This record gives sequence, structure tokens and C-alpha cells, in this order.
Amino acid sequence: MIERYSREEIKKIWGEKNKYQIWLDIEIAAAQAMEKLKIIPKGVSSKTRRKAKIDVNRIHEIEKKVHHDVIAFLTSITEKVGSEGKFLHKGMTSSDVLDTCFNIQLVQAGKIINNDINEILTVLKKKSLKYKNTICIGRSHGIHAEPTTFGLKLASFYEEFKRNKNRLKNAISEVSTCAISGAVGTFANVDPKVESYVAKKFNLRVEPISTQIIPRDRHAYYFSVLGIIAGTIERISTEIRNLQKTELQEVEEFFDKKQKGSSAMPHKKNPILSENLTGLARMVRSYVIPSLENISLWHERDISHSSVERNIGPDSTVTLDFALNRLKNILKNMNVYPKKMLKNLNISNGLIFSQRVMLELTKNGFSREKAYKIVQKNAQNSHKKNISFYDSLTKDSLINKKISNKDLKRMFDLNYHTKKINIIFKRVFK
Repeated sequence: MIERYSREEIKKIWGEKNKYQIWLDIEIAAAQAMEKLKIIPKGVSSKTRRKAKIDVNRIHEIEKKVHHDVIAFLTSITEKVGSEGKFLHKGMTSSDVLDTCFNIQLVQAGKIINNDINEILTVLKKKSLKYKNTICIGRSHGIHAEPTTFGLKLASFYEEFKRNKNRLKNAISEVSTCAISGAVGTFANVDPKVESYVAKKFNLRVEPISTQIIPRDRHAYYFSVLGIIAGTIERISTEIRNLQKTELQEVEEFFDKKQKGSSAMPHKKNPILSENLTGLARMVRSYVIPSLENISLWHERDISHSSVERNIGPDSTVTLDFALNRLKNILKNMNVYPKKMLKNLNISNGLIFSQRVMLELTKNGFSREKAYKIVQKNAQNSHKKNISFYDSLTKDSLINKKISNKDLKRMFDLNYHTKKINIIFKRVFK
């Protein structure tokens, strides 16, 4: 996590102050439960809430001596609370605090990312409807295929983000668990009712069975979903980058009046933001593999996962939040050039209507294979001689026998390819 690619709200979630505050809130909630169960004296939780103050520097100072962050934290809190501090953390183990806190942080970060997705959905819907009937060429393998609309491209992105929103909802639910089960997860020294109380306090579910730690398959799922969302970001940014090529120039990132594209070439207007998103998406996806490798731990627990999560927790969520916000702004402010889209569509001299001609021939008695060969021969002739595909077809005696010039012209109608767009839009924007 670096400042360049960080936004303040989500960054605070992973700050030490927030982390230690969550630890303190967990300890207070556990103490409240133990008071109700008459395990510890009444008043411990209220005094802790009144007296305890997070002193990050003091915690670090103690940790340098004891080499244990939770012990350092508890020692620091006890110094503030006094004698009642000895009742805190009773029967609990470090992972009870660490894992429950980590899940709370992931949920907090997930909610911000969900808001980011909502904002992107709003922009994509608006742009999809605006360019619903803006005809452009659809490409497969980078080659002209058949006409589509720019609105359909954007609607495809919208639908994918709807799926991402649903995946994220499930991922947040997956990590919304709490474990206060003590050493090796047997509840030998802590009442399961304490866990239930703490879980309810934080709007979490009780982890059905923890082995001192919350199982890491949950976290692997969460980070995998973040990786998928990053994949969608890259898909969109790659499309923008390709459409901004000089040869295409159908779409262009907003370019500020004072902006410069190159230290050497004053004419350059590069898709730098979309390129940046491609790189950030790679980073977010790279965190998926370590999260999967964290699933396998020794026996009931080890801490091989700890160093990984201290990195990928903040890095993946903060980076993704930044990337989503940047994508929203790119989509919101990008320049779209419908005239250039139409011009590019026409450079293949009508070859994009080949399928419709082939299907018309099959309706008039040709086998599909024969119709394909006839149309392909004319397509290759058009391409080789750089002549109109329509003109080539009108000079083919086999085609003239089956299709009149009037019907052949009808095969080259762009509106034919957009006639069912309303059906698609109704499916997407229900």
C-alpha cells in the first residue's frame, strides 16, 4: 500500500489506531459477556471503556521487549485501566482478537468497495443508455466481425459489475464470522456464550468450528473475489486502451488542457489512466495465490499466514478501491466519437455483412457449405482488390440467380444488426 494509490477512507481501516480500537472493542465486549455470566466482577468492561486509551507508541515500545503484539497491547491497556485489567482476555487467546478483528476490517473494506461498485454501475447505466444505438464495429480476434453498438459494450460491463456486486456480497458474508474459542478452539477456558455475545455485538456470525483460528478458506474466497473484480477493471481498461489507438480513435480518455503526454513528443495523448488500471489489476490478482496458500496451516494453527495477511489485507482492498474510483472517473469523463466508429465500420468495404448473405443463400436452396464457399470467395476478392463487397457479389452469376439486387442491398442494412437491442437492454436493466 503506497500513498500514490490510496484513498483516505479505506486507508484508515488498516491504520494501527483503528486496528487497536477494534481489539479494545472486542476485549470490552468479551468482558461484558463474562460479567453477565459472572465469570469476572461487574464493572470491568465499563472501567476499561472509560480509562483505556490507545497509545500506539507505548504498544510499540512494549512489543520491542516482549515480541508479541497482543501482549504488548494488553499490557498497555492494563497500565491505563489498573487492577481490573487482569480480568481482560480471560480464557482467550491472541487469535480470538486478531482473527475477529481481521474479519471486521475486511467487512469494513468490503462495504467501501461495494459503494465503489454502486457508483460505477450508475455511470455505466447512464452511458449505456446514452450510446444504446451508437453503431460501431464488433471485433473478434481484433478483426472486424459484425456491427454492434457502443451502448451494448457498456451494458456488458454493467452486467459484469452486477455479478461482481453479488460476488462481493457473498464474500463479505463469508468473512463475517467471529471466533472467541480459546487455545486450539475447544472453549476449555472460555464459555461459548462469550463468543455468541461478541459476534452479535459486531453483527457477525459465530464460527461453527475454529481450530484457534478462523479457517482460511473463507479469506481465500474473499481475496479471489477481489481478484475477479480486478479482472473486470482490466477488461474495461484494455478495451479503452485499444479503442484509443491512433488507427481507431473511437474512444479517448479525458485529456486536461495543461496535461502533457510525452517528454519527447508534444503531440502524444496516451491512455495512461487505463494503462495504470491494468497494472493495478495485476497487483490485486497477485494477492489471490498467497491467500489460497494460507489455507494450509500446521495442525491447529501456525502464523505463516500472518505476515501474508498483514500485507494483502490492506494492499488488495486499498488498491482495488483506488482502481474502482479511477475507473469510474475514466468512464464518466471519456470522449466518445460516434462518427469515427461509423468510419471504422466502413473500412472493410461491407465484408461485415457476409453472414447475412450466406444465410440468404441457404434460404434460397444452397447448402450451408456451398453458400459459405461462394461468399468467402467474394469476400477474399473484395479484400484483395480493395473493392466493395456488394459490387463483387453483384457480379457473381451464382448469387444473381438466387438473390435480386434489391434483396442484396437489403442484406447491407445496419439496422438489421440492432433490431433486437431493446430485448438485451431489458434483460440487463430490469
